[in-house]
Order: sequence, then structure tokens, then C-alpha cells
Amino acid sequence: MSGAVSVRELSLDDYGKIVGQSEVDNTRALADRISGARVCHVNSTSFGGGVAEILHRLVPLMKDVGLDTDWKVPEGTDEFFNVTKAMHNGLQGMETPLTEEMKRIYLHQNETNAGLLALDYDYIVIHDPQPLAMIRHCPERMGNWIWRCHIDLSRPNKNFLAFLAPFIEQYDATIFTLKEYAEETLKVKRLAAIPPSIDPLSDKNKALSASQILSVLDRYDVDPEDPIITQVSRFDPWKDPFGVIDAYRIVKRKLPNAQLLLIASMARDDPEAWVYYEKTARKAGEDHSIHLLTDLVGVHDLEVNAFQRASDAILQKSTREGFGLTVTEALWKGVPVVGGNVGGIPLQVKDGITGFLVNTVEEAAEKTLYLLTHPKQAEEMGEKGREHVLRNFLITRHLKDYLKLFIQLPKPE
Repeated sequence: MSGAVSVRELSLDDYGKIVGQSEVDNTRALADRISGARVCHVNSTSFGGGVAEILHRLVPLMKDVGLDTDWKVPEGTDEFFNVTKAMHNGLQGMETPLTEEMKRIYLHQNETNAGLLALDYDYIVIHDPQPLAMIRHCPERMGNWIWRCHIDLSRPNKNFLAFLAPFIEQYDATIFTLKEYAEETLKVKRLAAIPPSIDPLSDKNKALSASQILSVLDRYDVDPEDPIITQVSRFDPWKDPFGVIDAYRIVKRKLPNAQLLLIASMARDDPEAWVYYEKTARKAGEDHSIHLLTDLVGVHDLEVNAFQRASDAILQKSTREGFGLTVTEALWKGVPVVGGNVGGIPLQVKDGITGFLVNTVEEAAEKTLYLLTHPKQAEEMGEKGREHVLRNFLITRHLKDYLKLFIQLPKPE
């Protein structure tokens, strides 16, 4: 599907009870400085994955504070998404080939989309590599073009970066989760560091009653009386689902009744996910305490929320990670996280305080077992994790950061 994405209405005022009315007032005052500015976000899919999830909340909040904001999704074929998935992997450092045919497919689709999408706005925010090269085909462009990269480019496959760098360097500004994520040879005009965020009022993060949680567990045959270990992530080699299963099996030697939930949404722009889903299913084998749960069996935001709240420990055993919104979600719900010591995870998991940072399967198993057998300490870590998210990683802060960047850029004529 391509074209404009419809979003629900949201009001920033509803967040005052969480972040404080003064924060709401300060944000509205910032927005008044560019009131009426036209903004367009462009990304590759309207569902599945953290970017789409953020935009479903960020776009309506931008509208609410007085910006004329749209969200558009360009067209893409399976062939194109296979190429862009390879690009995603290459930019994260995977040794994978970049062929002339891949370049042709990528550039042709971007040229087609540049002709289809009207992008006459004051601020155009292009998300990630898929629509990056559209800027090449908009020579008469007006306004400020911003590239928002959600992945870590600090140690890329040089072939992929060399191909994409000329497009990146045309942008008026770039946004990374951390400034260190921008590969040092990139010549960007303006670099902003803006971490992602979660919406505390969304179905995935809002408070749930005990009966709602138990109803979801019952529907998917998860026993609330037995330990629950959960990882919410795409089926993807960088998320290391095999390592998660290996860690769970070590835990199970000490706690035979432990359960493992591997939860994911299957996004259209990630065709590789099906391959890793099947591999993960084979790895799980006949262990009925391992649950592979996706949106295809009805596990949507509310269900993910319930599973996270019911969990005794959350894993995010990534080997590379731009940020890890599922870490944020878990901490917001007061559940400590055992996370890979990579990318944006250490921004959230303060080792020994809001969870544990690990580098191996054995460490992941050891720290998970600790949380399962020390419930009081786990609860204290969870409380500190929620406070950390409240201060740093909610959608209200994210909105404010975008407003600050827009204000810093040249005022469109």
C-alpha cells in the first residue's frame, strides 16, 4: 500500500497527568513559533516495526500542536524490499554483496516514488534507507529535507555506505539516535541526536487490569503461575532468537516450568522475517513451553502489552540494535530487562539498576535466572526502569525534540 496514512486524533493535553502540565505548556509554546508549518513524514510501511508505531502517535500530536502534518508511504515491490533489507543488514555491518542490479532496483523505485509523492512541504522527514534516494529526483525541492536514520551506521559495510552517502549528504539535516551512530566519514550538514520513544497512552503501553492480562494469557495457553521470559522483536538475525532459546534452555535446567514467549509483528518491508520465523520454529522444536506469537494469530498491541506486564523477565538479546523500543516498553511496565550490550540498549538498561547488560548466551541465562529467583530485587529494578523511561523516552520528549530541530533550521519562505 502506498500514499497518505490516516491517523487517529490525539491531544497533547492528555499527557499532562503523566509528564506534568508545565511540560505540555512548554511544548505548545515551542510549537507556536512555527505554527502552521507543513510537515511530511515518509517511511516504508504504515504497520509493523518501531518507526510506524512511533509515527502513528507522533503525527497526530504534531497536528494537535498546530503543525499541518502528513504521513506518506511510497510504493515498493517485494524485489525492492529484498534489496532494502540487504541494505539494512549491510549498513549494520553484515558482509553481504551489493550488486549493480540491486542498485538499479533501488534507484528505479526511488525515482518512481519521487514522481508519485507530492512533497511540497516546509519540513520533509525521510525515515531510513528505503526512501532515502528520492531526494536525488527532487531537484526543485523546497523546504528542509531531513533524513532520520533509525539504525547504527558506526560500523557499516563500506560498499553500502559508499553507495548511499551521496544521497545522505544532500539532506539539510540528519537525525540519529546517538551522534556516534553517524559513520565518521559522512559529511552531513547538520546532525541531531534524537532517541526514539514510546507513547504511554497507546494500547501497547497503557495500564491494564489484572483480569485483562489473565484473559490474554488464557487465550494463548500461557500459565500465569509459571515463570514467563519474553522477547518482543522481529524474527531477524540481529535480534538473536536462537541465542534467546539457548539462554532459556539453560534457565530451564534450574526452573523446569519456565516458559518462553517470542513475539513479533510481520512487516511487509521485512521479507527476511519469514525465513527466520521458520528457522526459529525449527530451533524451538517440540518444546510446548516456547510460544511463537505474531500478529497473524491475533497478537496485536493490547496482547503484547499484556504479555510484557505478565513477564518476570524481558530479554532483548540483540547483537546490533539501533535503540530497542521493546526495551523501553518493558521498563515502562516495571519489568527489568536483560539486554545485549550493544547500540541503544545501554541508554536504557543501566547495568544492575534497571536490568542487566550481557554479551553471551551464558550471561543472558545467568542474569535471567537471577531475576526469576530474586523477585524483590527484580521489582526494584523495574521501578527504576519505569522512572528512567518517564524522564527520557516518552513521546512528549520526542515531539519536543523535533520542534527544536525544526526551529533551528532555516525558516521556509
